[in-house]
Amino acid sequence: MTIAVIDYGMGNLHSVAKALEHVTHENVVITRDPRRILGATRLVLPGQGAIRDCVGELERTELRGLVEDILTRQAKPLLGICVGQQMLLERSEENGGVECLGFFKGSVDRFPGDMRDAHEQRLKVPHMGWNVVEQHHEHPLWAGIDNREHFYFVHSYYVNADEDAQIFGTTQYGEVSAHVAIGRDATFAVQFHPEKSSRAGLRLLENFVTWTP
Repeated sequence: MTIAVIDYGMGNLHSVAKALEHVTHENVVITRDPRRILGATRLVLPGQGAIRDCVGELERTELRGLVEDILTRQAKPLLGICVGQQMLLERSEENGGVECLGFFKGSVDRFPGDMRDAHEQRLKVPHMGWNVVEQHHEHPLWAGIDNREHFYFVHSYYVNADEDAQIFGTTQYGEVSAHVAIGRDATFAVQFHPEKSSRAGLRLLENFVTWTP
């Protein structure tokens, strides 16, 4: 049994791998070898930085087609993290507009620059730090995690998914209700960093490695 963290040159690869190793006795590998990715029982698609770079590196390493095929066939569980979530949408406003993988219908939009909190204090972009996640629907990956638990975020763009049934978690930042957890079939993806989110994040990873869609 192997969990493969897909290495296309972007993302918190080692932090994610270490967090997974903390919650499972299964073999965790960081790899860009198509044979090892196809042979793994579960996959993690991380991402960090600008989305144009992430999509570009996925194409440069010739892994985009492989990931798209795995998503289409839904042959094994896949967890997207941060930009790894954003890439699964149809398009992003970042970098002047980027076409993404299109597994989920919807877009990735930038937080407005003039948002204010309830006390009329201006909110910073990027949205950085701890925030609560409202569980929008039940999902096996929420098992043992309290509703409105805190998770750790770092992002200037947020997912705006089209289909309510695929939205499993939201976070309020100013006027924006960001879709920070989305899922479809054997794929689940989150904007927050579970590897940096203490007990709740580790529990979500533990749920992922035991999840049978």
